[in-house]
Amino acid sequence: MRRQEKADRIARILDDLIPEPPIPLHHDDPFTLLVAVLLSAQCTDERVNKVTPALFSAADTPTKMAQLDEEQIRHFIRSCGLAPAKAKNIRNLSKKLRDQHSGQVPADLDILESLPGVGHKTASVVMAQAFGVPAFPVDTHIHRLAGRWGLSSGRNVAYTERDLKKVFPRHRWNELHLQIIYFGRQYCPARGHDLTRCPICSWAATKKRVRQEMGL
Repeated sequence: MRRQEKADRIARILDDLIPEPPIPLHHDDPFTLLVAVLLSAQCTDERVNKVTPALFSAADTPTKMAQLDEEQIRHFIRSCGLAPAKAKNIRNLSKKLRDQHSGQVPADLDILESLPGVGHKTASVVMAQAFGVPAFPVDTHIHRLAGRWGLSSGRNVAYTERDLKKVFPRHRWNELHLQIIYFGRQYCPARGHDLTRCPICSWAATKKRVRQEMGL
């Protein structure tokens, strides 16, 4: 099966299984989403959603967040991985938004990527989920499934993002990004997965990947 035919069939299955994927990180606006996504690095969405209510109760705008010191921010997020570095980045990006962008999160990928602690994936998530701009942020679930399904060479996340953007229509990127994440969590785990019983892997997984996962 050609890669494009495979992608089309995968999209139809995802629409059937996960027709309306919710945004997993709780937020109220672009700033709270930006902070939540930054916190989600090496941390589960569930954990982030537990710590952000208290954090955002104390500071839910760049101006308010910049008024907290790193220790105060770290107190709220201490159960998240890499809390010291994240606290520093949250304070510094808040100061930059306050001082250089009138306290607003700009709908500009390049500017977002220039903020402290904000990489391409985080910026892409904010563009997609806060501003509705088509993007295809690649997390660990998407990266491994794209490789497992033969939609990408899987050499790195940049290649995976490029390959997925080629086979899926631009107007579907934001939705498919979430659908693949939820599919990976609910149906297609990284370990102990029976590819023969999976709604997608059973026909889409490459022979090489099947041999690897069966230890052959």
